[in-house]
Amino acid sequence: MADPLRIGIAGLGTVGAAVVKVLTTKAAELTRQCGRPIEITAVSARDRARDRGLDLSAVQWFDNPVALAREAEIDVFVELIGGAEGAAREAVISALSAGSHVVTANKALLAAHGLELAEIAERQGVLLNYEAAVAGGIPVIKTLRESLAGNAPTRVFGILNGTCNYILTRMEAEGLSFDECLADAQRLGFAEADPTFDIEGNDTAHKLAILTSLAFGTRISAEDIYLEGISNITQADIRAAADLGYRIKLLGVAQRTTTGIEQRVHPTMVPTASVIAQVHGVTNAVSVETDILGELLLSGPGAGGNATASAVIGDIADIAKSRPGFQHGPVFGRPVNELTPYQQAEIQSHAGGYFIRLTVHDRIGVFAAVAKRMAENDISLESIVQRAVDGNGTDEKTIILVTHETTEFAVRKAVDGVTADGHLTAKPQVIRIERAA
Repeated sequence: MADPLRIGIAGLGTVGAAVVKVLTTKAAELTRQCGRPIEITAVSARDRARDRGLDLSAVQWFDNPVALAREAEIDVFVELIGGAEGAAREAVISALSAGSHVVTANKALLAAHGLELAEIAERQGVLLNYEAAVAGGIPVIKTLRESLAGNAPTRVFGILNGTCNYILTRMEAEGLSFDECLADAQRLGFAEADPTFDIEGNDTAHKLAILTSLAFGTRISAEDIYLEGISNITQADIRAAADLGYRIKLLGVAQRTTTGIEQRVHPTMVPTASVIAQVHGVTNAVSVETDILGELLLSGPGAGGNATASAVIGDIADIAKSRPGFQHGPVFGRPVNELTPYQQAEIQSHAGGYFIRLTVHDRIGVFAAVAKRMAENDISLESIVQRAVDGNGTDEKTIILVTHETTEFAVRKAVDGVTADGHLTAKPQVIRIERAA
């Protein structure tokens, strides 16, 4: 049997502790599957005295993860610290430069410095695996990097943040406000004390940037993602979507267009009958559309200790199964020097259907004026409905419009026109309608 694969783990939080437990309790099974033992030989964590329910008495401790990466006798460095800068980045660079393979769950690090890290890994002939960085336990990275060889993806989209999906699910199912659902998500541990990174779409954007690079062979360009969060979604939107046969989800979408690659994160209406509309709670789902296979939908646990640990261990097992002299595949599916510069498609030219909710003064001529602004911008309406505003005692109406396919530019121009006319009493709501399986 081959020599043991020596593992160093930096970070013993929820995920790190789960990885240690699985590697320990499943040691014999992993040895049979991989053809060699996997042994944890070194760890790094902030607090040595903390009771994690783990027996680490035989493991070498490092207070500094960078020291672990540089000095420990390991074959694989597992980075579970988090963050795009600081110790996480320095430790991963040190490990790769020392000739160690790296497994990470750090989407922020990859979105910011993935190309730099990939260059080092490819130069050193080592693996940089990151299945756990996107969609938790769903094997979407392996699918894009290995299983879809020969396929040319045309669109990748999905629910990539469990916190947002949990909030939107509760809002629809229980008629609760956004703030009520967020507070509950925080109480249950599904949302951070400062939830901004999740609810404003940043977490989804980091993950989408990685998927875009893998799918389309472009350099990572997280800063070029069009971004909207879910904090402005109201019960009025949830109810209107349901009445129209839609459900609201926060989607990350990347697709090839005639002018470049679109990357966008925003609330989206998807048909209630679609598969992705049935993804509830903290579950994630990723859809990949290709020229050969057609559409593939992957769904499963998107966060949590066990789901993330499962992906980390899968990456470790892949390394254990490789043999000396084996030519490892490139980090992002193509060698870094063959990744093309990212060419951003204009979001203003995005074509599709749109949901528009306008709160307006209840007076003669407003309805006609709104319809006129739509016609001026060549927007064809699938439906237009006028409703009283629920029980606030004001002289207001809600106008809900659903458009046929049009452009973002036309919709924004029409809404700006209605605003300039002085008819609105509240900020307008515009939500894209996405075709979905």
